[in-house]
Amino acid sequence: MTDLAGVTWRTSSYTNGNGGACVEVADLPDGRRAVRDTKDFGTGPILLFGPEEWRAFVAGVKSGDFA
Repeated sequence: MTDLAGVTWRTSSYTNGNGGACVEVADLPDGRRAVRDTKDFGTGPILLFGPEEWRAFVAGVKSGDFA
């Protein structure tokens, strides 16, 4: 179990302000990233990515793999 009580979450730059499909990301001290859905108001599931997984995910987003 990872303690996420003290992490700082940042909202996606694509957030439109009306509670749409947005995510928040937190950088963890051990190099991992935590991702959560903003609609869950901090009570929903959180995905954890290792550094290599995060780099692969970001590369996939940038190349349009998830469009």
